[in-house]
Amino acid sequence: MSKENLLQKENSIVHEQVLVANQNYSESFGEKANLPMPPGRKFAILTCMDARLDPAKYAGLSEGDAHVIRNAGGRASDDAIRSLIISYKLLGTAEWFVIHHTDCGMETFTDEIVRDLLATSLSTATVDANGWRNITEEGGSQEAKNISFLTISNQAESIIEDVRRIKDHALVPTHIPVYGYLFDVKSGKLIEIPEATIVGRAS
Repeated sequence: MSKENLLQKENSIVHEQVLVANQNYSESFGEKANLPMPPGRKFAILTCMDARLDPAKYAGLSEGDAHVIRNAGGRASDDAIRSLIISYKLLGTAEWFVIHHTDCGMETFTDEIVRDLLATSLSTATVDANGWRNITEEGGSQEAKNISFLTISNQAESIIEDVRRIKDHALVPTHIPVYGYLFDVKSGKLIEIPEATIVGRAS
């Protein structure tokens, strides 16, 4: 079986598993059908898309409790801030958390590295002791030069930067506190970044 056919088979299996899981979930959905649109605990979390992070577990959330906004690195991108603005303006959240994490993939490359990789191939890259490299060199696009990937060189500094960017935004009211934390993937603990929380204080 070719590599392409094997990948298609694996994708088909995952697709089926998701649908079966959803069927089981929907059968016991019950009272969750009556949850209101605004989050019940009136707060939002901006965090990373890393599969090891489960905000429902590390922050004690149930359906309907909070808004969770996720992207690569948990960065305060324009789109993340757009979501936060909607979160408070139309849905009433009053506190926000910016939560990055240890061992983040966003620390393993720079904009220049990912742009170079994408320029010569759109296939998935691999990483080894010598760094990131393409497995195949075909296709590719220069479009990546127009994207800021918001990579991370220092986690504490990136959290402070993101909290400051949110607080400085013209559409974010000063009374909303923004807390900065680092999730430790080895212990499951949230570690406060005090300077970020100071920057994010309500006024």
